[in-house]
Amino acid sequence: MLETVGLTDKADVRVEKLSGGQAQRLSIACALVHDPELVFLDEPTAALDPQARRNLWDLLRDINTGGRTIVLTTHYMDEAEILCDRVAIMDAGRLLRLGPPAVLVRGLDSPARISVPSGVLPLADARSLPGADEAADDGVSLTISTREPSAVVAAMAAKDALDGVQIHGATLEDVFLQVTGREYRA
Repeated sequence: MLETVGLTDKADVRVEKLSGGQAQRLSIACALVHDPELVFLDEPTAALDPQARRNLWDLLRDINTGGRTIVLTTHYMDEAEILCDRVAIMDAGRLLRLGPPAVLVRGLDSPARISVPSGVLPLADARSLPGADEAADDGVSLTISTREPSAVVAAMAAKDALDGVQIHGATLEDVFLQVTGREYRA
């Protein structure tokens, strides 16, 4: 199991001397030692640095590819969107949405957000682009919300205003926020 989780070189190291990522991988090795078909993991990447988190993602994919089913709880919607075949969004013990991440995201009626660095395109020009619903400039980025991203990008290209362009669609986090709300909770 240590080889499976990449810890053979740490076989003689005490658990309390392992890094957070190494300790998480050791926990997964312990969970896999009896070769279960179903593995439950509760927040396995909590408090890990980005490198350890991505390495753990690779391990989880390998476990799943090996024929095991993983039930994963996480607050990281990007993680669920990348790793999970099906997602259940729950709030206060109630199931609010269930399905493949891409299906849940497509079901969200949300505009695309197109952004460029401030100064690439004047705000007034952005607001008058065909297909632009809203535009705002916070001094760092100019962001345009639209349901017609191809029309906006074409109009921006005609103005030679595509330097540093980024296009963002809805994400699983947007779905989560839409169905659970954005208010702080005690």
